[in-house]
Amino acid sequence: MNEILRGVQNYFLSAKDAMSDGMNLLTQLSRIFFIFLILIFTLQDYTYYGKKTQEGRERVAHRQVIVMYFFSGLGFLLIFLNTGNLLALVFLMGVYIFYSVARNGYMSMYSKASMLLVNNMLMLLSIGFIMIARLDLEEAVKQFIIASAGTVLSFLIPVVVRKMKILPRLTWLYAALGIIALLGVLALATVSGGAKLSISVAGITIQFSELVKITLVFFIAAKLARDTSFKSVVITTIVAAAHVGILVLSTDLGTAVVFFAAYIVMVFVATRKAVYPLAGLLGGSAAAVAAYFLFGHVRQRVTAWKDPLVVYDTSGYQIAQALFAIGAGGWLGTGLYHGRPETIPVASKDFIFAAICEEFGCLFAISLILICMNMFILIVNISMQIRNPFYKLVALGLGTEYAIQVFLTIGGVTKFIPMTGITLPLVSYGGSSVMSTIIVIAIVQGLYILREDEGEALERRKEEKIRRGPD
Repeated sequence: MNEILRGVQNYFLSAKDAMSDGMNLLTQLSRIFFIFLILIFTLQDYTYYGKKTQEGRERVAHRQVIVMYFFSGLGFLLIFLNTGNLLALVFLMGVYIFYSVARNGYMSMYSKASMLLVNNMLMLLSIGFIMIARLDLEEAVKQFIIASAGTVLSFLIPVVVRKMKILPRLTWLYAALGIIALLGVLALATVSGGAKLSISVAGITIQFSELVKITLVFFIAAKLARDTSFKSVVITTIVAAAHVGILVLSTDLGTAVVFFAAYIVMVFVATRKAVYPLAGLLGGSAAAVAAYFLFGHVRQRVTAWKDPLVVYDTSGYQIAQALFAIGAGGWLGTGLYHGRPETIPVASKDFIFAAICEEFGCLFAISLILICMNMFILIVNISMQIRNPFYKLVALGLGTEYAIQVFLTIGGVTKFIPMTGITLPLVSYGGSSVMSTIIVIAIVQGLYILREDEGEALERRKEEKIRRGPD
């Protein structure tokens, strides 16, 4: 009898070892497959611009969709196999439905919509869903619900951008909404991570500065689209400085930098005078020095940036762990669940890029950066082709905020610059950040459609002129 029991035990042990070996093999193969998939997606991002016909662009977009389905399927399959949690497979079905609704929603409602913009948004969300689910499946579910709600809401925004001709005239409404929202956070928010960032309403945490990013851009665009005189620039500067000043008082310095960068770029493009951005940069540099001496957590971050190992037990722990994770991942990554991203504090938020580098690899992370760059290039391209100065400045301001947020996040994680506490758009965990970024992309989508409308109107005028012939 004892021999039989030992035989059964040995059988299950050998089966467990075989399963473990199989999981290790799958993980090793998945590392290469993940990199292969994102490289294909990124390549399609940049070949899209070379396609001269609509059919060619549709084929590129279709290939990207296939990549997204394979990427998500493999990611959530690995999460299920490593955790045994059936919720991972339910999540995967939800993600597939989400892809279908998002793409078909835009294609059916807006025949002129940019599917490249939609695909980039969905791919970045997919990377975030998988990495957050690997760290905390419940957080990933919350992120998915908010992203889904934001996407459904975003279907209405291009209509507003195209049809509401009053938008350029709401200058002071944008300013009032932004300042009131930031003052509310300053007065009511609790300190988290050294800064006042959000307010809890009925159990829901809202970071109003994420939405004020949009209203500030609309204010600057509305003010400078009509008048670029010195007086108008001064008034714009005062209002923008009020936004930034309130953020400084809330010690939300990362968002203050995002606001400041958008202001500098928009003023320069509107006025074409280099003296304004130069003066702004000098003022910003002086403010940065003042912040170093006024705020203790800023000094801690600068010290951690200079040498995190010296202050490893205190302020340097976060950045040091992030650097260890990036180094451990190497070019190909350790594989999903074969790294230790949970040792990085707030890995799903500020430091998600380090977690991605560790388990997906630096080649994957570079491709992620290239996708973000493609988003920025697409937005700038839209801005350059729009004739209306208000919408041109709106596109440029939103694109600048997106780019500077990506730079601050990745630069901070890699120790290129001091950490600012900014999240990676669409990838990091954070409901307000995801919601506001999806709204920004919907606004840009509306501007893209508006640009197409302008192009069609111009072609019609040319054809009409040709039919009339010379006077």
